Amino acid sequence: MVWRKEHLDLVLVPCGLSVMLGYHFFLLYRCLRCPQTTVIGYENHCRLAWVERMLQTEANNRNIPLSVISSTINASTSLASISLALSSLIGAWFASSSNSILTSPFVYGDTSPTIISIKYISLLICFLLAFTLFVQCVRCLVHSNFLISMPNSDVPVKYVQREVIMGGVFWSIGLRALYFATTLLLWIFGPIPMFVSSITMVMMLHFLDTNSTPLHQFQPACLL
Repeated sequence: MVWRKEHLDLVLVPCGLSVMLGYHFFLLYRCLRCPQTTVIGYENHCRLAWVERMLQTEANNRNIPLSVISSTINASTSLASISLALSSLIGAWFASSSNSILTSPFVYGDTSPTIISIKYISLLICFLLAFTLFVQCVRCLVHSNFLISMPNSDVPVKYVQREVIMGGVFWSIGLRALYFATTLLLWIFGPIPMFVSSITMVMMLHFLDTNSTPLHQFQPACLL
């Protein structure tokens, strides 16, 4: 069998995706087994305490938690809009007949129509998934806004905590979808940039996702 440059896509692209998926399965294991070692677990720990403190304030003096959640909603809405816009752009580019970049001789790899279609579809799926996840993040945070601003009510703290945590989960997964889209975007320029970006991305994410700060034991508060 004669080695051809098209075979690089069959080797490096699955390897790059396997590295990304393997790291995120390992991160999921750490979040479930030892969350204190991850930034996600650290942030969730602080969010739980934050919600508990905010619900202790008077019902007519909850502007701070509402403004904080509103800013997060705005950020999620912006990322959802960007993801949808990029999806539309990729769809329009895919529908056009111009594929000069993907078929350029500078792209060292498979430039067949089938691989080009897979590149477009993979990018489109990642951005549409990110859009869906950010929308779900907005949904959870809007519901928590309603619970916090409910006057003359004894809303249990765990109700609001659940919505805030779920919003954070959707936010984190949405960002991961964008990370995958970044590596797949570099696949346009060939399997070698895609593989290198996957390794670099995993190294950066391992540094950013690792928490070395001990979890602060907040003083217990009276539940509503």
